[in-house]
Amino acid sequence: MKYTLPRFFLLLLVAFTNLLPESRATVRLPKLVSDNMVLQRNTKVPIWGWADAGENVTVQFNGKSYNAKPGPDGKWQVNIPPMPAGGPYDLTVKGQNTITLKNILLGDVWLGSGQSNMEFQSAWLKYTDAQLGETNFPNIRLFTVATDLSPVLLDDIKKGEWKVCNRDNAYNFSAVAFYFARQLHQQEKVPIGVILTSWGGTIIETWMSPESIRKFPELQSQVAGMNASPDYFDKIKQENGLKVQEWEKQSYRVDAGYANGAAAWNSSEWQPADWKEIKVPALWETTALPDFDGIVWLRREFTLPADYKPTDAILYLGPVDDMDQTWLNGTLVGGTKQYTLPRKYPVKVGLLKPGKNTVVVRVTDTGGGGGMYGTTNDLYLATKDNAARLADLSGTWYYRIGTDFKKTKLPAPPTVDVGPNSRPTLLYNAMIKPLVPYALKGMIWYQGESNAGRAYRYRDLFPEMITDWRQKWGQGNFPFLFVQLANFMKTDTEPVESEWAELREAQAKTLAVPNTAMAVIIDIGEANDIHPKNKLDVSKRLALAAQKLAYKKSGEYSGPVYKSMKVEGNKIRLTFDHAPDGLVAKNGGPLKGFAIAGADHKFVWAEARIEGKTVVVSSSEVSNPVAVRYAWANNPDQANLYNQANLPALPFRTDDWPGLTTAKK
Repeated sequence: MKYTLPRFFLLLLVAFTNLLPESRATVRLPKLVSDNMVLQRNTKVPIWGWADAGENVTVQFNGKSYNAKPGPDGKWQVNIPPMPAGGPYDLTVKGQNTITLKNILLGDVWLGSGQSNMEFQSAWLKYTDAQLGETNFPNIRLFTVATDLSPVLLDDIKKGEWKVCNRDNAYNFSAVAFYFARQLHQQEKVPIGVILTSWGGTIIETWMSPESIRKFPELQSQVAGMNASPDYFDKIKQENGLKVQEWEKQSYRVDAGYANGAAAWNSSEWQPADWKEIKVPALWETTALPDFDGIVWLRREFTLPADYKPTDAILYLGPVDDMDQTWLNGTLVGGTKQYTLPRKYPVKVGLLKPGKNTVVVRVTDTGGGGGMYGTTNDLYLATKDNAARLADLSGTWYYRIGTDFKKTKLPAPPTVDVGPNSRPTLLYNAMIKPLVPYALKGMIWYQGESNAGRAYRYRDLFPEMITDWRQKWGQGNFPFLFVQLANFMKTDTEPVESEWAELREAQAKTLAVPNTAMAVIIDIGEANDIHPKNKLDVSKRLALAAQKLAYKKSGEYSGPVYKSMKVEGNKIRLTFDHAPDGLVAKNGGPLKGFAIAGADHKFVWAEARIEGKTVVVSSSEVSNPVAVRYAWANNPDQANLYNQANLPALPFRTDDWPGLTTAKK
């Protein structure tokens, strides 16, 4: 077909016009600036987004207009002047297009971050409605940042939306953060917004900015070249794949359960005559294998009825710390390398049989707790549709040690996939930087378990992260509240060195950073679970700190804090801050959790008694004492020194002798 010249130009004009929306950027907002959001009251509120460079952008809020022009990078920002609590309001942004946001409140905004204990939802904890309590609060808003990682700084998060607090939204939100928000809302009578940005099992280094990382040479080398390499993650995967293959070969060579590169202890016919009993589920540190890291084979026999008809089935084992390979009747049915994931392995028709069946699990634990640590309801065999349980697998198992990593010196294994801990800054880039400069009242932080093996370095990393985040937000020293590690693992019968105690000490030292506070929870942890189910008291103690630091209310917010010591013959007298009304032994009886040592550095359990506002510590075994420690253990669950506000004393030591993690970076 032929066109005349004028018609040709007309068609060309139409085509060009249709391309305009693609060639020019419409005004857009970050996902955090959206319907149902809470804006921080009584302070300047930044509102930002993107458009064409030089385009006129107008933001209308509460009867006033604010104008901006995007810079060369397309980003624009306006600052709404301080306003009191209130709402709901609409907010309109106009450029080439118009965006109207609804149901906006002015109140207090808190950011919650950390690893799994911050992330843990009430739904995961299986709280009943009675345990969860009241949940319908239209003036509490909840925002969850979708997990994401990036080698470069991102402008926006992957996914997220503000949700009005109701039963379902509260149930599927961080239990700690929800309880904290509810506590503050009920006390302050203002809208509360919580932005949750967390990821289970993460180390602090991944939450730190590139600028912070440059201050630590051993970390700077790990991120060299990240910003300049678009295929950086692919390179890491290739490198890790080779490392994993080599590590697995090494683990087979040192594992007595392997012979000639093949599993030898997985046979359903092999009789475990020299295997020992162990109760499952439980972390083995709390039962048969205290302070053990390595490879352990676990074995359990179960019986199916004689009239059992072959069918597809599912084997449920709950979470396994850290990694597992699992066989059923000698056939490998699955394996997982993430300690927080419940195991769920399909069993094909024909693998099960009437009569005796055997499940064997090879567990590799590289540090911290180890074993099959879920609940009794997590371990069972069921039909594929889970309509019928075929066998209960909790109770008595048998175990045998394949290898002890402390003896074989096998290092922790790498992972093939790129995860949040693969390199520093990955979560800062994707889950923190895009939130700046959203105005905040303060932050709550629950993390540290994954850094316990390098506790001394945490003394430097944690304060640096807090200082850097505050600088990035540009709001001064807003309150930063954090949770100290809970009591966890088996209780020690004698005083010992402890990585977890050293991490708690690093957290306590961070209180030297201005406007910080710490919730001590060594009395509400669980020996068998790194995720204590009592999140309500955690949030209450955070809220006490918020009342003091953020809302300037009177009242005690901290347990007793060690202040000084004085040697008095064969005794040591201790004084404390944060005990204005005196000290108490929780639940009466003698004080527990104190240890004392002489110049030989050998600690023994001590007698301790309260005298006025001091504690006097001694032992008949130490005639010339020089140091005292309190609650210095993985699980100091016997420690019972409190103040009159019913808050537990911070774990402490009076010495500065080198610890387990002194040289670890």
